[in-house]
Amino acid sequence: MGTLTHAPHGTGRVLRVAGPLVEAEDVAGTAMYDLVALGDTGLPGEVVAIRDAVVTVQAYEYTGGLAPGMSVRPSGRPLSARLGPGLLGGVFDGLLRPLSAAGAWLEPGAVTAGGDGQPATWEFTPRVAEGEAVAPGDVLGDIRDAGPVPLRVLVPPGRAGPAENVVPPGRHGEDTVVATVAGTPVRMTGHWPVRTPRPVRERLAADRALRTGQRAIDLLFPVALGSTVAVPGGFGTGKTVLLQQIAKWCDADVIVYVGCGERGNEMADVIDEFAALTDPRTGGRLADRTVIIANTSNMPMMAREASVYTGVTVAEYFRDMGLGVVVIADSTSRWAEALREFASRTGALPAEEGYPAGLASAIAAFYERAGAVTTLGGRTGSVTVIGAVSPPGGDMAEPVTAHTQRFVRCLWTLDRDLAYARHYPAVSWAGSFSRDAETLGAHHAATGAPDWPARRARVAGLLAEADRLADLVDLLGITALPDQERVSVLGGRLVREAVLQQSALSERDAYSGVEKTMALTDAVLAVVARCRELAEAGVPAARIEEVDFSPVLRAREEAGPHDAATVRALRETMLARLGEVS
Repeated sequence: MGTLTHAPHGTGRVLRVAGPLVEAEDVAGTAMYDLVALGDTGLPGEVVAIRDAVVTVQAYEYTGGLAPGMSVRPSGRPLSARLGPGLLGGVFDGLLRPLSAAGAWLEPGAVTAGGDGQPATWEFTPRVAEGEAVAPGDVLGDIRDAGPVPLRVLVPPGRAGPAENVVPPGRHGEDTVVATVAGTPVRMTGHWPVRTPRPVRERLAADRALRTGQRAIDLLFPVALGSTVAVPGGFGTGKTVLLQQIAKWCDADVIVYVGCGERGNEMADVIDEFAALTDPRTGGRLADRTVIIANTSNMPMMAREASVYTGVTVAEYFRDMGLGVVVIADSTSRWAEALREFASRTGALPAEEGYPAGLASAIAAFYERAGAVTTLGGRTGSVTVIGAVSPPGGDMAEPVTAHTQRFVRCLWTLDRDLAYARHYPAVSWAGSFSRDAETLGAHHAATGAPDWPARRARVAGLLAEADRLADLVDLLGITALPDQERVSVLGGRLVREAVLQQSALSERDAYSGVEKTMALTDAVLAVVARCRELAEAGVPAARIEEVDFSPVLRAREEAGPHDAATVRALRETMLARLGEVS
C-alpha cells in the first residue's frame, strides 16, 4: 500500500475487470484514493488498493465494454467535489455531476461540473481591500445572486497573507480568480477531496435544538444542531415520508438530501415536491436552498459509496460560511450494501452477514463528520446528519443497524405495528432514544422554558404506563383494571392520538410549531390530570371513558401550525365538559 513512484502521471493498462472492480498495472504517479480515467471513454474510478505495480480501482460507472489492455490515465488528484455557486437548487449524481442538464442519461466518462442550469456568471462583491492581510477562513467577498442563502468566497485552509489582485465588484465567471492569497489563486469555485473532512478551529457542544416541526421528535426525541440521528425501520414504516417532512420543515439554513440507492420514483417525488413547496423563510421555492444528490437503485452501485461522502463535503462547504446544514441520507443500508459487494469482489475476508470487517469504522467515520463548530474564520456553523437504515425484514439486530446505534446521538426507530395501525409518524417511544435530551432540556430551562424537561418526562411516563398495562388489557380486558390504571390507559391513548399522530398530508398539521406542540401537550396533560381527579373522587372509570374527548382529539387539525390559542380554547371546552361528569 502506498504511492507508485515511476514516471509521473504515466498511462497504465487494464489487467482485469470484474463488475465495478478494475485491476491495472503501470499506473505511474498515482496514490491511494486518486481519481483515474478508465478506457477510451474515461470512466471515472478511484484507487482503493496498491500492491507492487498493480492498482485496484473501484469504477463509478458501468464497466461494460471495458477490456484488458485498455488505458488507465491518472488524474493526479483525489476524488473531489466541485464546490461553489450553482449547488443550491441543483440535482446531482453521486460524483456531483449535474443531472437536470444531462438529458435522459449521463454520457460515460462525463466530468464533474458545477452549476445545474444556472447562469455562467455571478455577482461578486469583494469584502477585502487590495493588500489587506487575511487568514484561513476569512471572507474575501460575497456572491449575491446564487440563491436565498448568502454565499461567501473564503480564504482556503492553510493560506494566509495579503490579498492581491482582488477583482472589482461585478459579474464574474465561476472559475475567475477573484483574489490571490500567498501566491495561491482563489476562485469562486474550488475543489475539495470528499474523503477528507474540512478543517475547523474548534468543535462545540451541541446544545441548540433542531426544530423539525414533527411533535413526536421535537417533544420526545429532540436532536441538537450538529448531532447525529439514525432512523431504522422496515419496509412500509414511513422512513422516506418522515425524512421528506424533516427536509421540508426543519429550521436548517441548507438541506443536503442524498438519495442513496432508493427507488427512482421516490427521488422523482422528492424533487417535484421540493420544487412545488414554498419556503416559509423566504417565500421562494424550498428547492432553492436544497442540494439533492440522487443516486438511485438503477445507477452504478459504487457511486452510492461515494455519494454519502459527496453529500457531507457539500454540507461542510456551507457550514464553513456559518450556516446550519442538515444532511439526510436515505438510506445508509444501500451504501453498506455497496461496500459489501465491492469487498466480495476483492476477495476480502467477510465479517457478519458478508459485510466487510471495516464496516463499523466506515459508519463511524461518516457520522463523525457531523458537529457544531467554530470555523477557521470564527463563525459558528453546524452539520447535522440524519441517516435512514433499512434493515432486511425489519431485523434491528443486523450489522448496519447495530453498528449505527453505537455511533449516533439519537435513534428514531419506526415501529411496524404503529405503521400498520396508521399511526404516523410511526416513531416508537419504547425503542427510540435521544442522548441530546438532557442537554437541550438545560438549554430550554436557560432560555425561558424551565418546564420543558418535566413536560417531556410526564408524557414519556404516560406512554410507558399505558404500554405496561396494554398486555394486561389484552389478557384480562379493560374492566379488570382499577380505575386509576384505566385512566392511565385512557391517557396513553389521548397522548398518541392528540399529540403524537401527525399527517404529512394535512394542510394545517403537517408542520407543528413550538407553540402548538406545547399547547397540545399541556392540553392533554391537563385533561388526564382532571380525569385522575374524577377517579379519585369516586367517579367510575367507565363513566369517564364515555365522555366525548373530541375537542382535544381534533385540536391538532383545527389549529394552524402556530395556533396555540385555538388549542387552549378547545382545552377549556374539554375541561368544562369533564366538569359536568359526576
